Amino acid sequence: MPSATPKSLPTLSIRIDFDPQGRIGPGKIELLEQIEACGSIAAAGRTMAMSYKRAWDLVDEVNRICGQPAVARQTGGRNGGSAALTPFGKSLVERYRMIEHAAASAAKQHLASLRSDIGKRRNAKA
Repeated sequence: MPSATPKSLPTLSIRIDFDPQGRIGPGKIELLEQIEACGSIAAAGRTMAMSYKRAWDLVDEVNRICGQPAVARQTGGRNGGSAALTPFGKSLVERYRMIEHAAASAAKQHLASLRSDIGKRRNAKA
C-alpha cells in the first residue's frame, strides 16, 4: 500500500498473526520485496534505512514464523553473498499483497467516510 499523507489518513495496514510464532506485516513484506529487487539482504536493508543485522534478523524471523525459508542466501564469494526469495517467499509476498488489496477494497468506502468525518471535525475546530 502506498505511504499515507496526512490528508489521506486514516489508512488500512494489514498484519497477519501467526500466533504464537509472530506476525508478518508491511515492513517484513517490503523487506522481502527489496531483497528480491536488490539480490542482497544488505542492499535491501540499506534501501530501507536499516542495518544489515536488523535485516538479517527480520529474514530469520520470517523464516521461523513460517516454518520454512522465504529467502535463500548464498554466503561469501569474491563479490560477497547474495539472496533471493524462494518460491515460498514469492508466494508469501504475492498472497500478502492480494490480502492487502482485498482488504483495502472492502474498506475503501468506510475509510472515505471516516476521512470525511475527520475532515468535518477539523474544519469545525479551525
